[in-house]
Amino acid sequence: MPNKFTPVYLPLFEQDVADAWDYIAKTLQNPVAADRLLDEIEKEISDRLFNPSGFQKYNSIKDRKQPYYTIHVKNYIIFYVVIGNKMEMRRFVYSKRDLQNLV
Repeated sequence: MPNKFTPVYLPLFEQDVADAWDYIAKTLQNPVAADRLLDEIEKEISDRLFNPSGFQKYNSIKDRKQPYYTIHVKNYIIFYVVIGNKMEMRRFVYSKRDLQNLV
């Protein structure tokens, strides 16, 4: 069985997720949907922990030390990098935003 990578959540990623949860739960008044989004985020990240770099790299206009990978979760995108045996979650962004300028 291949080694499982360790997920690491940067503060900006955690804030992005918290902001999305607040918007859905409070502004849209749908805490059930907000909680479902959190469950889906957890599931999708967990599904990638055995082979996080085995997916297509994100084509960024910025020069990066580590390539970004993406996970699509509902109307959002998780951006992560692989460093050693860690899968580092960097951003959680609404997919309709100007992604090139955000990440």
